[in-house]
Amino acid sequence: MIVTKILGNVHVPSDQTLLAGRHVEKVTLSSADLVKRIQRLHTDHGHELGLRLPAQAPDLKDGDIVMIDDSGEQGNAVVVQVLPTDVLVITAHSIQDMAFVAHSLGNRHLQAQFFGKDSEYEAEVMVVQYDHTVQDFLDHHGVPYSRQERVMPVPFRHSEHTH
Repeated sequence: MIVTKILGNVHVPSDQTLLAGRHVEKVTLSSADLVKRIQRLHTDHGHELGLRLPAQAPDLKDGDIVMIDDSGEQGNAVVVQVLPTDVLVITAHSIQDMAFVAHSLGNRHLQAQFFGKDSEYEAEVMVVQYDHTVQDFLDHHGVPYSRQERVMPVPFRHSEHTH
């Protein structure tokens, strides 16, 4: 079977009805695989499907429902499960410190994601993929951070750059 669109997401309450009564299989992907439009997927039950998303389709996310098949007694569904990413969660002392860190890391063309106090982090944080040189930079400048394994809501993309 070839998957050409995302049907819903299990984290959206109205989409959860798509799975009602169906056998659910999972495809486990790394964050880097979430941005790939064409790939071969393998479920946790050994089934294989092809993924061919159009260019305008959104990136895959944790919980995306990529297949529903009503054949058989109860029907089947396939859901994306994302592996945690090794990240640095940066919690600077002030807005000035965070601006300094964001500017410095931006000069390295490092992708960052920002979260507020109402997020799962319960603080205003900047999250970047783990990199030992970033860790050294943070240590050198006394910026508080923690290294964590997190399922990120949006995949980190390689940033294209020219001068």
